[in-house]
Amino acid sequence: MSKLNETLDECRWLYNHLLEKRKAAYEQTGKGLSCYQQQATYPILKAERPSLSKVHSQVLQNVAVRIDLAMQAFFRRVKAGETPGYPRFRGRDRYDSFTFPQSGFSLTHDNRVTLSKIGSVKMVYHRPVKGSIKTCTIHRSSTGKWYVSFSVECEPERLPDCPEQVGIDVGLITFATLSTSEEIANPKFIRSEEQALARVQRKHSTLAQGTPERRKHRKVVARVHERIGFRRDNFTHQQSRQIIDRFGVICVEDLHVNRMVHNHCLAKSISDAAWSQFLDRVSSKAEEAGRTFITVNPASTSQDCSRCHHRQKMPLSERVYHCPCCLLVIDRDLNAAMNIKAVGLHSLGLSLEAPGF
Repeated sequence: MSKLNETLDECRWLYNHLLEKRKAAYEQTGKGLSCYQQQATYPILKAERPSLSKVHSQVLQNVAVRIDLAMQAFFRRVKAGETPGYPRFRGRDRYDSFTFPQSGFSLTHDNRVTLSKIGSVKMVYHRPVKGSIKTCTIHRSSTGKWYVSFSVECEPERLPDCPEQVGIDVGLITFATLSTSEEIANPKFIRSEEQALARVQRKHSTLAQGTPERRKHRKVVARVHERIGFRRDNFTHQQSRQIIDRFGVICVEDLHVNRMVHNHCLAKSISDAAWSQFLDRVSSKAEEAGRTFITVNPASTSQDCSRCHHRQKMPLSERVYHCPCCLLVIDRDLNAAMNIKAVGLHSLGLSLEAPGF
């Protein structure tokens, strides 16, 4: 693992160096440096810093690409009228991955990955690699674990056609309500780990800043957050897979979670629910499986009656929808899910079966 850490440190040094040169060039001339201009300086840098030669050449080239992408994103947001922060210099714990973009790596039959200028490393497969491998990224987690990720080119695995249609309304009391009257319970991962998290953070706060003990104990706190993240990832993967396997048309709300977390009373619960992660995975799995996935405007989906379309105000505390026109009495989230399905099918030009009450 020492060679992996050394490679990561060299990439971090190069990243900070290239960022400094870009900043200095812009301040002096009013023009930045391109990716190719910076890559052309590598022979001089290697002569000044021989340890760079211990890193594969394409890994070093990818560092310049990362800088270029960061700068492009910065100026794109500036032109859009936003006020983004300038790309930052990376500290020891802020640069955690490097990439082999084309070559320099290979897989062996004995569950090992061979990395150029690093060596052969034992690997535990998460799942079999399918298709043609294009890139290899090595990532170090906050707990000190190392992961290798391969991007592959392969044909999507289409599922058989399915006529079933569904609307999905996400929430906090219930994670998701389907228009079929089914509910997915909210696991509340952070809430279930609050005591363990509070215990380790309480001990962490008693350690003096800058001491080796505090630096070592930081990993203990990171392990609790990592455990929460693993459980959340597993949950969203499983639930999204079940949705894709069962339904051919999936209609969901077009949520802007970044805006919703500005409500300080609900920010923690909204972040814990992982709506964005769940919907993103439903979308990506639907595209691969050949399913139809559509997002609809969530405005008034909870206020409209799913039977007669009468609209009335509904405070969040009111969990049952009572329609004064058609006398429909229905769960608030189920009513919203049916409206989401109706709007989604209308946008697709598909017919909506009359709901049974």
